[in-house]
Amino acid sequence: MNSIASYRFNWRNVLYGAMGAVLFAGTIMLMGFISTKSSEQACTSVRIILLGNESFIEQKDIAALLIEKFGELEGRTLESIPVHQIEYDLRQIPYVFSAIVTTDMDGLLTVRVKQREAVVRIINRDGPDFYIDQQGHKMPVSLKYVPRVPVVNGFISEPYDGTLDSTKSRLVADVFQTAQYISSDSLWSSQVVQLYVNEYHDIELVPRVGDQRIILGNADSLERKFDKLLLFYRKIVPKTGINAYKSVNLKFAGQIVCERSEDFNPDDIVIIPDSTQHSSINSNNTQL
Repeated sequence: MNSIASYRFNWRNVLYGAMGAVLFAGTIMLMGFISTKSSEQACTSVRIILLGNESFIEQKDIAALLIEKFGELEGRTLESIPVHQIEYDLRQIPYVFSAIVTTDMDGLLTVRVKQREAVVRIINRDGPDFYIDQQGHKMPVSLKYVPRVPVVNGFISEPYDGTLDSTKSRLVADVFQTAQYISSDSLWSSQVVQLYVNEYHDIELVPRVGDQRIILGNADSLERKFDKLLLFYRKIVPKTGINAYKSVNLKFAGQIVCERSEDFNPDDIVIIPDSTQHSSINSNNTQL
């Protein structure tokens, strides 16, 4: 009885093995057919998709570049189209973050280009102006598209040759970090309309409401500095008015230094303890 069961089991394995071999052979033949068809398939059309929120480049710009460098793609076999070279060349455009080129069985060639997103525009004193993107790279200013980002001017001298490049100075890196912080907060992105670098290389904020100089210094401890600025707006401005002080200095640890306007009567300079250190506000302002 055991030998009969064993005999049947062996035939079942043989049957399954034969079916598997047939399926495998069929798969190989199908792959060969697909490969042959792919090598013979002509490009029927080119689709260009631009990703991202910016408009530095347009579909027609990509199409023109493809024709200039690779000729007419439609009508050529997919196998003859240098997909990887196209991706590489597109990535050399300073405004392009990534480029992926794909083809399908119907001959459609799709070019997906993701653009870089600007964070801040630098008005450069000793060279061309430039943007800094989300990855901290410098890229050129476009004549046909102006993104809505903070502008920084003043005493900034940063070498730039008009290509995609990294920042060179600590000052510009601090400006970029500050602009990133402002852009990430809806309150500050609404209140701060511009940045300025003074002769001491301190970063200043230009507010939408009020005309005082807001001296930030560098990009160290940004969260604490903006907490102090919020303290100024919430605790001091309601008592004195928005234009009572001509400058608000956030550089110093543990305090806010405010210098009054000429037409304001209280003391010349007041020091407000930093709320981040759980100090209370001195209502009798201390004169320096």
